[in-house]
Amino acid sequence: MRAVQITEFGGPEVMTLVELPDPVAAEGQVLVEVDRAGVNYGDTHNVENSYLAPAKLPLIPGGEVIGRTADGRRVIALIDSGGYASKVVAAPQRLFEVPEDISHGDALALICQGTTAWHILRTSARIQPGESVVVHAAAGGVGSLAVQLAKVFGAGTVIATASTEDKRKLALDLGADVAVDGDPDGLAERLREANGGKRIDVVLEMVGGPVFDASLSVLAPFGRIVAYGSAGRVQPTPVLPAKLMRGSLSIVGFWLIDCLRNPAELVQAPFDEMVELVRAGKLRPQIGGEYPMSAARTAHEDLRARRTVGKLVLDPAQ
Repeated sequence: MRAVQITEFGGPEVMTLVELPDPVAAEGQVLVEVDRAGVNYGDTHNVENSYLAPAKLPLIPGGEVIGRTADGRRVIALIDSGGYASKVVAAPQRLFEVPEDISHGDALALICQGTTAWHILRTSARIQPGESVVVHAAAGGVGSLAVQLAKVFGAGTVIATASTEDKRKLALDLGADVAVDGDPDGLAERLREANGGKRIDVVLEMVGGPVFDASLSVLAPFGRIVAYGSAGRVQPTPVLPAKLMRGSLSIVGFWLIDCLRNPAELVQAPFDEMVELVRAGKLRPQIGGEYPMSAARTAHEDLRARRTVGKLVLDPAQ
């Protein structure tokens, strides 16, 4: 099979396209012929071994693929690694049925970024009707879906942040009420101004560092900040419990891997709900690029340089 492999940790340059023996499904596993592989920001951490779960060499990056099983079922497989390949093996409980009328890219966007957006709003933030919501990196994979789902779930003012004017225009097109520059300098002031001078109920935060600090500083009483990434690769200022007590503030973490403890309820059910929203025209996944698998390095370079929007996918046939 064709696969992208790394034998040393580092940046995009350590990824190499290779030919490897086909994987063999052991007892309790299912072989999947891959049509497309999803690219996630977490993959860039995995390649440099800075992710939440330590990686081991040699490594085939990638945690999600869409393809078909030997009996013809169209499925998405969520796996620990090995996704940047033309074939993968997966546990049956980590296979999720995909309707034929949903495109490869849309399905991959919904299963990872969409399920993350769904849970950080509903499960972690417990969003209530009318609440104000800040979505950082609102043109990205999770952010572009979170903007739309926040409105579906009844949010009041949805404030998007993004790094360029084009990305801010996209966020507004997807339903954000206001879009502001996400640069940390002056961010707290821009967020409060965007909310009519009021503090903010919910912030969805995946940058870290000074962006996290600014976001925490603008929370309203009983406000919640949901941390689900660290794209800036800089840690925020440590938070003392006393700082949270005044204002009754909450910091909540989210990691999609934890949903695999109950995949039918925590992954397949939200996915099915979002499929219906796509069919109804209420949710529009953004596919920011389809790359040949031979260009996986370029996909990572573009993602890390913030040149992309929405979901990125790899085609293993190219």
